[in-house]
Order: sequence, then structure tokens, then C-alpha cells
Amino acid sequence: MGRNVSLEMGELTDTAYYILLSLVDAKHGYLIMQTIGEMTEQRFSIGSASMYTTIKKLLAADLIQLFDDYDPKRKTYIATEKGIELLKNEVKRRREMVFHAEEVFKRRGEQLL
Repeated sequence: MGRNVSLEMGELTDTAYYILLSLVDAKHGYLIMQTIGEMTEQRFSIGSASMYTTIKKLLAADLIQLFDDYDPKRKTYIATEKGIELLKNEVKRRREMVFHAEEVFKRRGEQLL
């Protein structure tokens, strides 16, 4: 499934998920990358090209919007209500995925960490 198709289906790639999650509060580009790194203890990082490509897609889907922080030198973004709702649904979907995996491994007599 292509990345654009997943967004149209209401699912987020990992990159889109972490960007949208970081934008629950308004942030500019560098702070988005910094927040994601801290949030994931540096296990997930996003390059600037990938981040801005994803930001364009999130803007086009009305999941985020520009936030006026009165600094003409940078663009600041924030999640929209539509974005917050999609994020909540995505968290629920991912929890269900983890539950299914746990059940499969439990049947095998194995436990996930």
C-alpha cells in the first residue's frame, strides 16, 4: 500500500504518526525532529526532506495547519481537530494490532517483552 493511499484510508505511516503526535502542541520543523528524537529515545528519527514531504501531505489532508507564532523566519505547525481525531483512531488501531500479535504468540507459548 502506498503512503498516500494509507493516509486516504485513515492510517498513518510511522513518520506521519510521529509528526502528527509531536504537533499536538505547535512546533516548527527543527523542534518537531527534536521532539520525536526525545520521545523515542533516539530510536526513530526523521530527516528534513522526509519530514517536509510528510508535512505537505498532512497539510493537504487538513490534519495540520500553519500556526502563527509571529516569527517570519520559520513556519510553525499544529494538529487540527481532524488530525487529533485521526491520531486517536490510529492509537486505537495500533493497540489492536499489538493485542493481535500478543494473542498469536501466546498461542505459541511465547511471550512478547
